[in-house]
Amino acid sequence: MNTELIDKFYSELDDRSKQTLDTAIEKVIAAKKRGGKFVVVTGSGPNIHEGVTTLIAELINKGIVDGVTTSSAVVNHEMGGTLDRVKMCPASQFGFEEERMPRGNVFEFTDMTDEQLEELSKEMILDKELLAKRHNAEGHVIIKAAANMAYPMGLRTEMLADEIHSICRQTGLPFETVAGWGCDERTMLGAGAAKGVPVLVTIPQLVGGGHVGLAVADSIPVAQRSRRIAALMGSADVILESAVALTQEIHDGPFETYTGHGIWSWWQKQPVYSLKEKTLIRFDLDENLRKAQDLQKQSAMIQEAINKGLPKTKISKIPFRMEMSAFARHEGSLPVIGDIGMIWPVFAKRVADALDIKLDFMSYKQETPDGKAMREWIVENIKPFSRTRMQAHLSDK
Repeated sequence: MNTELIDKFYSELDDRSKQTLDTAIEKVIAAKKRGGKFVVVTGSGPNIHEGVTTLIAELINKGIVDGVTTSSAVVNHEMGGTLDRVKMCPASQFGFEEERMPRGNVFEFTDMTDEQLEELSKEMILDKELLAKRHNAEGHVIIKAAANMAYPMGLRTEMLADEIHSICRQTGLPFETVAGWGCDERTMLGAGAAKGVPVLVTIPQLVGGGHVGLAVADSIPVAQRSRRIAALMGSADVILESAVALTQEIHDGPFETYTGHGIWSWWQKQPVYSLKEKTLIRFDLDENLRKAQDLQKQSAMIQEAINKGLPKTKISKIPFRMEMSAFARHEGSLPVIGDIGMIWPVFAKRVADALDIKLDFMSYKQETPDGKAMREWIVENIKPFSRTRMQAHLSDK
């Protein structure tokens, strides 16, 4: 672990973010020491590329994180091994119709050895003629989020989605649970399945990851998904949101009574929960999140707008994301504004140190030498989804 770099990350945060991060760390440590629960709400994109999802998997394996919500895109990527190396080529070399190709007329190949392809051929029919062309084709190699757009692993994941969905229909389990049986335990899905920790896709983040997103959405009813997420949030003492948009069902959901719409669920004697006494932490680059909180603290402007039925965007004079409303009004909210690639290593190290837990993986901002080495490590070590492991687990049930 590069302690010096982690300290540097902390020093580069602005003073207010240092203060709120310090408080956030203290809240998590205190909750865990008294046997409370800590839940993380993640988006996709940056969380994958900065190694944050891999770090969260480590925190699940070490007993620090007690539940996760995420996006169907992250499910797709974790099934592919989180990050992989691909060759991006002009699609015209292969005779594909440009109007069917992604923007830029690009076709991608997963970087795989002949031995790996031979093993994969036992599972799916491969276009060997197309694969043979990849070596001499014009293009460049990059590391990117795994298993969505590159052949053959992107197609494989799409095909697996249908198989996993069938098992979900038989067992009544969410897609994320069944997929976790076959995922590397250094992914959030794999760690969650191994440790019995809930990992669930939020309802606003169901669309993404191609057929994986469709299969996740269809695996259990929306009402059941909402109920499962409500139970997870209700169990948490501290909730941390990491570079995520559209968290309405957490702040504004059908079973939450403090900032949400849970009053009628309560009225009808259904189980509900309240965010009132919880700590809400948010790691985010958007300065408007903190501005919205400042407006509320200084003048109760956001709550006043709600009480008068007025539009919050016009009242506040800032672009207003849906989740800002509840977050700004919640007394226990802690916005940490900055790059999650810098914030997460500081947070994870300090929490683990205070709990006397040794971490075997640490994420770093991807532009740094340590971050680049981390991404290479993920590519080389975190394995794609294993059908054999999933089937063995199903047979044991």
